Amino acid sequence: MYDLLIKGGTVVDGTGEAAFTADVAVGSGKILDVGKDLGPAKREIDAAGLLVTPGFVDVHTHYDGQATWDPYLTPSTYHGVTTAIFGNCGVGFAPVRKKDVPYLINLMEGVEDIPGSVLSEGVSFNWESFPEYLDTLDHAKKAIDIGAQVPHAPLRFYVMGEKGADHSVIPTEIEIDKMGRLLEEALQRGAMGFTTSRTTKHLTRDGRNTPSLSAKEAELQGLALAMKRSGKGVIEVNSDFGPGEFEIMRMASEISGRPLSILLLQVNNSPELWRQTRNQIHEARNAGLSVNGQVGCRPIVIIMGLETTINPFCTHPKWKLLEKLNPEERYAALLNQEDLRRDLIKNIPDDEHTRKVATWMSRTFLMQKGFDYEPPPSDSISEIAKQKNKTIWEVALDGMMKYQGKGLLAHTFENYFDGNLEIIREMLLDDATIMGLGDGGAHVCTVCDEGAPTYLLSHWARDRQRGEKLPIEFLVRKHTRVSALGYGLTDRGLIKPGYKADLNVIDFENLKLTDAEVHYDLPAGGKRLVQRATGYKHTFVSGCEIISNDEQTGALPGNLLRS
Repeated sequence: MYDLLIKGGTVVDGTGEAAFTADVAVGSGKILDVGKDLGPAKREIDAAGLLVTPGFVDVHTHYDGQATWDPYLTPSTYHGVTTAIFGNCGVGFAPVRKKDVPYLINLMEGVEDIPGSVLSEGVSFNWESFPEYLDTLDHAKKAIDIGAQVPHAPLRFYVMGEKGADHSVIPTEIEIDKMGRLLEEALQRGAMGFTTSRTTKHLTRDGRNTPSLSAKEAELQGLALAMKRSGKGVIEVNSDFGPGEFEIMRMASEISGRPLSILLLQVNNSPELWRQTRNQIHEARNAGLSVNGQVGCRPIVIIMGLETTINPFCTHPKWKLLEKLNPEERYAALLNQEDLRRDLIKNIPDDEHTRKVATWMSRTFLMQKGFDYEPPPSDSISEIAKQKNKTIWEVALDGMMKYQGKGLLAHTFENYFDGNLEIIREMLLDDATIMGLGDGGAHVCTVCDEGAPTYLLSHWARDRQRGEKLPIEFLVRKHTRVSALGYGLTDRGLIKPGYKADLNVIDFENLKLTDAEVHYDLPAGGKRLVQRATGYKHTFVSGCEIISNDEQTGALPGNLLRS
């Protein structure tokens, strides 16, 4: 007798082949059979009219701290994610000495917008080495499978001390050797890879560049040799990809013999650069290297509101007074004090923030209920201001005041230079890409892209109006089997006998994102943006149900992945 039988569903099995109607039998945490008339089971689910897919594999998250206090890694598990990898972009929390914890918190707060108070209260830091951190994760309760990578910044800071964050200092051969030995040890104990950041966008909370930004060839060679000795792990990099940048990371992949995974996205100041990087990825693959680009499925959106980390009025003197109030008091003050609203929109400070925001407004939109992440440029705040003969500041404030002060603005920060998602479609269709810009657990009150799996299916397979759609079989494969293989996870991502029973049963006709909201549910009362979904009838990890009708069941069958 099977443990579980999912009957009569439309199976999209992760191979990319056409969907078919079948039963899926599960036992001992694995898929045992797929077909018809499979026999009795302890539990049967009628999936007629529903999709049955593998669980989604999210290789780019930042749950390094949250994994120690939140077994469900919300909001990712609300979107069918059953495997999550973190430690990306060269930031994380191990190795670390107690005296250096404040620096790593400062770095994570700046790079990934996770409040320092949240990390100070929520993370125990009862480890020093990376293997000790893995053991902590191993013992933590988990709803889904998780994997951790060794981040460059903590490794460098651990070995070099304060010099590790000084870009005028080059590590000695002894220091490079020590970094390599620590990396090798971490990989042997189960780290999923090594990650680094080479982008000027990554700054500490106090404005310093991330330690790994200026790492030279000798340092990366030493770390690559450590990976070669271990024979394990993926190299992940977030880079601005200026001259010579791809070459140095390709060198690391060649020396180590390990796969290279690169964030691939369109930036407004060089909208064609991603194609150059994409071509370099293909050249490397043609030369026999294992290289992929991590892409998203919608614009990277900076969300602004009266309660978010940033908004158009952040540096206004009157806002400085308002931000000291609680949300209800702030909204009441703005609602009832006409002079205050007039001051905010008329007396705009002439500073870097407001000048930048002013340029954003042609790519910023009001997040109406059911917001479409492919809005036409004619709906931008700049265009609305012209149509209504108002200033952009007035339109922005009116937008944030909607819904009793819960209104939000969506600034399409990256991946939306042309005002549509055609470049995203091109990226998705490329066989050298995997899904990887969800950033779960990061930018907690600025960006909210963890709903990527839900958007990938609902928008691209069903709802898109401003261009061609994509087959659901292709989309499911992209975020399951392709993502899994990108990190060497060969046991999941397919609905076939012998594979891990990580499964979603989805009401596709009613699958949708809910509206993003600010919640105050992090440690120390920290705030974050949360976007949930409707349509996930069941989510299983190793055959154990963790989500039922979009809600947590309380089951915690997850495990720590070790390379």
